[in-house]
Amino acid sequence: MPTFHYSGSSFILDDQPIQILSGALHYFRVVPEYWEDRLRKLKALGLNTVETYVPWNMHEPIKGQFNFEGIADLERFIGLAGELGLHVIVRPSPYICAEWEFGGLPAWLLADSDMRLRCFHQPFLDHVDDYYDVLLPKLKPLLCTQGGPIIALQIENEYGSYGNDKAYLNYLKNAMIKRGMDVLLFTSDGPEDAMLQGGMVDGVLATVNFGSRAEEAFDKLREYQPDAPIMCMEYWNGWFDHWREEHHTRPAEDVAAVLDDMLRLGASVNFYMFHGGTNFGFWNGANGHTADSYEPTVTSYDYDALLSETGEPTAKYYAVQKVISKYVQIEPAEMPAPIPKRAYGTVALKEQAALTANLDRLSKAIHTAYPEPMEKLGQDYGFIQYRTFISGPRPEDELFIQDVRDRALVFLNGELAGTLDRAEPGQQIKFAVPPEGLELTVLVENMGRVNYGPYMKDRKGITEGVRFGRQFLSEWTTHPLPLSDLSGLKFAPGGELNGPAFYRGSFEVDAPADTFIRLEGWTKGVVFVNGFNLGRYWSIGPQQTLYVPGPLLREGSNEIVVFELYGCDAPQVEFVDRADLG
Repeated sequence: MPTFHYSGSSFILDDQPIQILSGALHYFRVVPEYWEDRLRKLKALGLNTVETYVPWNMHEPIKGQFNFEGIADLERFIGLAGELGLHVIVRPSPYICAEWEFGGLPAWLLADSDMRLRCFHQPFLDHVDDYYDVLLPKLKPLLCTQGGPIIALQIENEYGSYGNDKAYLNYLKNAMIKRGMDVLLFTSDGPEDAMLQGGMVDGVLATVNFGSRAEEAFDKLREYQPDAPIMCMEYWNGWFDHWREEHHTRPAEDVAAVLDDMLRLGASVNFYMFHGGTNFGFWNGANGHTADSYEPTVTSYDYDALLSETGEPTAKYYAVQKVISKYVQIEPAEMPAPIPKRAYGTVALKEQAALTANLDRLSKAIHTAYPEPMEKLGQDYGFIQYRTFISGPRPEDELFIQDVRDRALVFLNGELAGTLDRAEPGQQIKFAVPPEGLELTVLVENMGRVNYGPYMKDRKGITEGVRFGRQFLSEWTTHPLPLSDLSGLKFAPGGELNGPAFYRGSFEVDAPADTFIRLEGWTKGVVFVNGFNLGRYWSIGPQQTLYVPGPLLREGSNEIVVFELYGCDAPQVEFVDRADLG
């Protein structure tokens, strides 16, 4: 069977030296119908390898219940890459970062108040073992040692940016080996002393991640690993966006120049990203580099990559291809035809369903003395509503939520009193309580768990309690709202709605094609098309349209549901034929 290893400064495949030219493409961010299109474009660029992470939380959404179907069909994706003549690098570590919700860790880990993450903590390792017992046997027949396309597997991910627990890293290494993972194992870290010292594992190839200053990065790697090939496992050729920011771009000529430096040095390289795709649903992550900072990632994962979010080659694609052609012979390959895009026009959303009138159709009420976070109630993503009663009279005082994770709409007797957002510290909501008392309702949105850094233990909802002045409030009624099933909603013809509500409409499609939803006049919420959660929108930007892949549509009638938190100028959306990422 084929073997892949290294000898001295060269990678060796079937006894021949090989330079790995790879691109990151996450199957879980692209609808399966488009996997082949993206992979063919990757090969046509001149790359010989595709790399992907594996998100644990998508594959084990509930402890002991596994999902490897549809967009989660990892085996199909890897098999397809092999059929197209591509090698595959898989990064199946428990933690992936990837700007993905909780860095790929399943939210149910946080139901255990004593859980420690990414370290030699036996309860965490027990969960990893259970996951590996299911995942790794699926990968084994796909290893190059078994005749498959997988040439290498990663142990953890950028661990030196987080910790230095060698017992933990070696546990993961041995967990892979004893389950038959007999291909090349590697780590990847930033090219800094502390990161390499913390993340390297004896007997495992070290690689580095960076976006510039290639020679300097590889010199640092050689200080720690002098007798091995040099590889940039993540060449950051673009970047991702947070809400409230400008859309990130990087000049094509700059990306090409750094690549030229790497290939001139004889390095192998993996583009991060070759094609970004989309954070559909509630799968976006967030950054929180300090205890007080919080920056959620937008729905688009365009990344200003070589292929756009919709899979179209960019100027960067052709600039990179030109550089690659200087060093290797690019085999002629027919590029897939451009995927058609259509503007289906304006669609009126003529039916509405207020959240307050549909709570019991979406969720079963839970009664607790104090607010509990989502994870303690068995909820992973979406929204959660808390309600209590404050007796009166009371003079004006401030409402405190300890601590809101992440964004809370506060209602007094059903009227919006204000919004508290962990990303905007210093906001205040003050009110007096009349003699008859008032009902306090807090609707909290999970905007995405932190995916990188020291503050990843990011429980959602209300994590401690709610105070009016100095007094903690008790006797709460809670409705978890993951919005995973909207079939119970009761819609009625549209009228004047105040507060969070669902808006539904239908539109006709004669020929399904890629399209984009523009929500002019809407504020913040989530969009579903034919039951598929496209992700979040927010007028604050930078992203102003949501991508709708053509395979989500069907000939004839299609349904769109918008869950809007604040209200809209007019209950209508527009389907346009181009993206607006800000």
